[in-house]
Amino acid sequence: MVRTRLPALALFLAGAFACRPATPASAVDPGEGPAVPARVAPQFPDGWRFQAGEEAVFAPNAMVSSNSALASEAGLEVLRQGGNAVDAAVATGFALAVTYPAAGNIGGGGFMVIRLANGEVAAIDYREIAPLASTRDMYLDASRKKTNKSLVGHLASGVPGAVAGMAEAQRRFGRLTLAQVMAPAIRLASEGFIVDSALWRGLRSDSAVITRFAGKDVFFPNGPTVAPGSRLVQADLARTLRAIAAEGARAFYEGRTADLFVAEMQRGGGIITKEDLARYTPIWREPLQTTYRGYSLIGMPPASSGGTTMIEALNILETFESLPPFHSTRYKHLLAESFRRAFVDRNTKLCDPAFCDVPVARLTSKVYARELRQTIALDQASRSPQGVETPAGLHTTHYSVVDADGNAVATTTTLNGGYGSGVLVAGAGFFLNNEMDDLAVAPGQPNMFGLIEGEQNAVEPGKRPLSSMSPTIVLDPSGNVLLVVGAAGGPTIISGTMQVILNVVEHRMSLADAMRAPRMHHQAWPDSIRYEAAGFPPAVADSLRRMGHGLYDTRSLTNVNAIMRVRGGWHGVSEPRGVGAAIGF
Repeated sequence: MVRTRLPALALFLAGAFACRPATPASAVDPGEGPAVPARVAPQFPDGWRFQAGEEAVFAPNAMVSSNSALASEAGLEVLRQGGNAVDAAVATGFALAVTYPAAGNIGGGGFMVIRLANGEVAAIDYREIAPLASTRDMYLDASRKKTNKSLVGHLASGVPGAVAGMAEAQRRFGRLTLAQVMAPAIRLASEGFIVDSALWRGLRSDSAVITRFAGKDVFFPNGPTVAPGSRLVQADLARTLRAIAAEGARAFYEGRTADLFVAEMQRGGGIITKEDLARYTPIWREPLQTTYRGYSLIGMPPASSGGTTMIEALNILETFESLPPFHSTRYKHLLAESFRRAFVDRNTKLCDPAFCDVPVARLTSKVYARELRQTIALDQASRSPQGVETPAGLHTTHYSVVDADGNAVATTTTLNGGYGSGVLVAGAGFFLNNEMDDLAVAPGQPNMFGLIEGEQNAVEPGKRPLSSMSPTIVLDPSGNVLLVVGAAGGPTIISGTMQVILNVVEHRMSLADAMRAPRMHHQAWPDSIRYEAAGFPPAVADSLRRMGHGLYDTRSLTNVNAIMRVRGGWHGVSEPRGVGAAIGF
């Protein structure tokens, strides 16, 4: 096939005339020191689903943004009681296990990045791990093709880390007791809360999986899904949470809850044992820290790929003296090519650092970025090996917290698929993850998100699956917290989080506009740009195709929750494409 090579100037003009010029907005001062340049109001494409210029939630002191209004309120309640941002993040996390069961969890794992007001930074990895009885080919059939056993049922689960990780973070940095921090979640589980239409739709869409296991009795007690407007009480989950609040994480990994967990495993042919639970330990890791055009980023290192991949892509973009306008062809091209190169490295070089040598220093270096920059043509798309179509996945959840002292926490947590493996631990009331699919259960074959990984991520006992979770804190040039941000959405977590950062730092958008702006994604395999429907002006889409880019659209990309410092306080925005709330005081 012959591809037309369009001159760079023509490509730039096609994008530049696709939308009207942006107009300046009022300046925002994020704190002491030099003021950040004025915000700029974007012009979204005709037909785009959101309007520019919407207002964010403002609070002068503190803010919580999550995918559940009730969970955000739980975090805010703890802040009002004198807790700090870590207390509030843990309160929000446990509340999400009650009110947002598709992704909020105590049966999964996650990552937390912390930046204290005194400048101290920390990162805790409480990713799930492969059980001791795991074997490399346990998810393959006789013809060595993937089965669905890494997705549905008892074999799909890694050993959960959420309880251990949240409890450890709260122990080290919190001000209150764990019982105080967990009180809102316990109340929501024991007294119940009113089911809204979003929860009802989610349960109904995943009913075929949930009703195969013990969740049927909780969420489908009389046959149909619990109805909107009804009160959902989760007595078994409340009992589990009370035990954790009273005894700490050991009440989850030992004793009654562990007995129920292992009994559930044995009932369904799972392999997680009491030894697996007793051995689980979260890991404090050194956060990744870098700069982008004078701003500082604090991110998560492996076993998360998010920080490394995002930094690599940002470093490539930083090699350009300036970036083109937001809706221009050339900007979309450079973004796609940066993502492409970073994702190739993500899928071929990153893994659990306990099992391979991860070249993080090189991948995140400015020197390496300049080498990659030389491989990008300004008027022609690169090529990736042929891949596969990538399904959507939003069954992770991110929440952002800041407190009145300036402490900030970015947390991303997951069950992987919606309601994880579908298995609910009978008598304990929580869903189990299906994170084993995030290992390369069949190296060279795609996982549920279309990611094709190599032998370095093959199934091994004790290994943490490579994750795309990207909890990130951005500091302004004066060293003040500017953004607390992260996302759900499989590999689109990385691209979605990065685009919100770019929208604020490069394109001077307000947080409300940065969150509502159209998003795109490229992960090398498949070799195409996925973009939100009506998110590209037609002239830009045509020009990208002439450059050799494959394009396909989708309804939504990524589920982001973010907080931004502004003059006099904070702006918070929960994902406008989904559910949730930003709440502050």
